Amino acid sequence: MRFLEYQAKEILRSYGLRVPEGRLFGEADNFPVPAVVKAQIPIGGRGKAGGILFAESKEEVTDAASRLMKKSIRGFPVRKVLVEERLSIDKEFFISFLIDSTSRRELFMISDLGGVEIEELAEREPERVRKRFITPFVGLRDYEVREELVHLGIGGKLLLKLSDVVLRLWKIFHELDATILEVNPLVLGSDGMFYIADVHMEIEDEALIRHPDLKKFVSGYEGYIGTRVMTELERRAREIDGMDHRGVAGRFIEFDGNLGLLIGGGGASLTVFDAIRKYGGRPANYCEIGGNPSVKKVAELTKLILSKPGVEKVAVIMNVVSNTRVDLVARGVIKGILEAGKEPSEVISVFRIPGAWEDEGFKILKKYGIRYLTREYSLDDAARMAVLWDI
Repeated sequence: MRFLEYQAKEILRSYGLRVPEGRLFGEADNFPVPAVVKAQIPIGGRGKAGGILFAESKEEVTDAASRLMKKSIRGFPVRKVLVEERLSIDKEFFISFLIDSTSRRELFMISDLGGVEIEELAEREPERVRKRFITPFVGLRDYEVREELVHLGIGGKLLLKLSDVVLRLWKIFHELDATILEVNPLVLGSDGMFYIADVHMEIEDEALIRHPDLKKFVSGYEGYIGTRVMTELERRAREIDGMDHRGVAGRFIEFDGNLGLLIGGGGASLTVFDAIRKYGGRPANYCEIGGNPSVKKVAELTKLILSKPGVEKVAVIMNVVSNTRVDLVARGVIKGILEAGKEPSEVISVFRIPGAWEDEGFKILKKYGIRYLTREYSLDDAARMAVLWDI
């Protein structure tokens, strides 16, 4: 989940970090001036794309915000605009925490040249970008931060103030299960205080259940899958998955097809999705289930899939499972179909989940006249049957 700038700043402010005084346009009349007027989109490069404007008066704020909200910037329609005070800046810094994809470790980066493209700076002046891997189960220690600051030529009271900001950012990154927390720039104001001028923050979707206070940001336009605006069905699927802690039922991506999918997670789900397309099927969604979700979660998810216009059939396909009860999935799918006012035997094109409690699950499926496949049939067989209705 990627936060918009104003959302990330709200989180950082709650941890005691300073952010510029600001308000969302349309939610208040008393804007700070002179001001920076910023389009809120889930991707970088706003400045170069004309998404950041400057205003000297409230009239100019209104004009700038109105112009931005009529634009589409880097493929995103601008629906929220942040109006912030313009800071008096003495110096800018770059600070980043992220999960390094190669080493699978947490990485800390800092530079005394903020406000620039860090990749270009690292190539041009590598000595100005300090990098340090964080020791697992130990974390980032204060002396390690100070070592990096000394290498950048920072000392005295500035070193102490800046190391405090860095450690607060590390605390946020670690506690909120973030995958990236990048502040660029961190501004040293003329008043001697540090301010978060801009921030990019993402956390693991699976971690939302550990941070219920952050779920308020997953609604409507403010929810994203990667950098794509989340659809209403995708948003509702996440709400279903968050109903309780049991299992996964709602990792959902909407497509424009007519065959609903309830498929196991990981590589098997991608295999099934691709196989269905190979046989000419048009998936209406990608949707992972697993880890023993409750009957209610599976039922609500099934109803959600069937609520999409044009979806009349659902394929339920998983690999051989030991951590998910077949009977509970069968009960959930059937319950959802019945509550949607449809006949399970007419809706389920194929049911292929062999594994734990499969005998009980198969008895339930037989009772409702649902075709099911045992483990003798492959995932490819199931995908073919879901589309072509033969075996």
